[in-house]
Amino acid sequence: MNVNEFRAEAHKMADRIADYYENISEYPVKSQVMPGEIIAQLPVSPPEHPESMTNIMADFERIIMPGITHWQSPAFHAFFPANSSYPSVLAEMLTAALGQQGMIWETSPAAAELEERVMEWLREMCGLPSNWTGVIQDTASASTLAALLTAREKATGFRINEEGFTSSDKLRIYCSTETHSSIEKAVKIAGFGRKNLVKIAVDQDFALIPEELEKAIMKDKNAGFLPVCVIGSIGTTGSTAVDPIEKIGKICSAYGIWFHVDAAFSGTALILPEMHHFANGLEYADSYVFNPHKWMFTNFDASAYFVRDPEMLIRTFEILPEYLKTKTRGQVNDYRDWGVALGRRFRALKLWFVIRSFGVDGIKEKLRKHISLAQWLAGKVLKSEEFELMAPVTFSLVCFRWRPGGIDDEEKLNELNQRLLNDLNASGKLYLTHTKLNGKYVLRMVSAQTYVEMEHIEAAWKLIGEMAEKINLSGIR
Repeated sequence: MNVNEFRAEAHKMADRIADYYENISEYPVKSQVMPGEIIAQLPVSPPEHPESMTNIMADFERIIMPGITHWQSPAFHAFFPANSSYPSVLAEMLTAALGQQGMIWETSPAAAELEERVMEWLREMCGLPSNWTGVIQDTASASTLAALLTAREKATGFRINEEGFTSSDKLRIYCSTETHSSIEKAVKIAGFGRKNLVKIAVDQDFALIPEELEKAIMKDKNAGFLPVCVIGSIGTTGSTAVDPIEKIGKICSAYGIWFHVDAAFSGTALILPEMHHFANGLEYADSYVFNPHKWMFTNFDASAYFVRDPEMLIRTFEILPEYLKTKTRGQVNDYRDWGVALGRRFRALKLWFVIRSFGVDGIKEKLRKHISLAQWLAGKVLKSEEFELMAPVTFSLVCFRWRPGGIDDEEKLNELNQRLLNDLNASGKLYLTHTKLNGKYVLRMVSAQTYVEMEHIEAAWKLIGEMAEKINLSGIR
């Protein structure tokens, strides 16, 4: 492909993308293909000779699109969103074209310095402590791993980086029973071992109980363990529960324990002044993460990771081979030393585009709309005789279940709600996911997709009622 062919195809692609967004509601939200259906249509061996873009795009439409679950659909209410937006897509086009490798300042000064400034913007927008320093990681999982590795090295005087674990090391990590599975994964990768992850009980609102945390810490210290890190949550994955950050922070401060706060989805809400009370106590945190790629209209991947002491982070990760030594070292941020990866994409560009395109006020307007949509849905559930709320509605997630009259058997209710979920998703008209809270099968509906409107929430609620009635008429007992 030469530059003239590229120009022509790029114009076609821009139209194709615009058409996709205009018509996205016509696709089934959740892909309807069966396992193996896509790969069966793909040749076993690669082509020997060049193929035209016309043929490639025809196969894209015929083979690939049926296997796409449409995360950008306004009827996507599953998991947490992986939001995009028009300015973010435009920035990604430039990012791909420039092909920057931002491992150190020398390899891309603009990437490094824009990242530094954008992270300062995010800190200001969210009202985070002014002495924090930020860096963009790919995911909250990577950010959490960075936090645990830094906590490990601080607790052991950087000995494990040099010598590795010994049989005498007895290090403990603490989180709630509702904390994201990435914590457990990071504990394994960092070498602590799953048995040294202590899960603390939660209250009726699914938030960590600080008194139980302190009991666990004291018990471990008396048994010869070294408490290394506590992970608190502002918005758990299951129900967006908010842990008592200030109380947990004071406990960590008293015992000299690293305090990491995971706000992967819900942290974007701190841009709203009325939501900032959830951040009370963040001044005690040593590290903090939230994902603009979830609820700030910036496409995956872009995870905002903040630390109180960046030198501790850098000391944990830095390695300086001869081929990476530069005359600017020490004068600038070489972000290869701020996380696991050496290679780094130019992620700051899309954040810059999004923040400037929406403006802080525009982002606030979107967030308030999404929260109001969740409150509307929660009101419908509360007024319904056959549905019930299963957790407080704090942000833009509603956890509820179907409870037909006269059925009290929990196992039966779990089966019915699983059937309802399967039928809803099979319809292709929306996509929900589930969790279990206190052993109860709960439907999760998120109203945080970039372009979701009231009409989409109303249509979803109507369909949920219709599907439930259809199951009811089929004889559920």
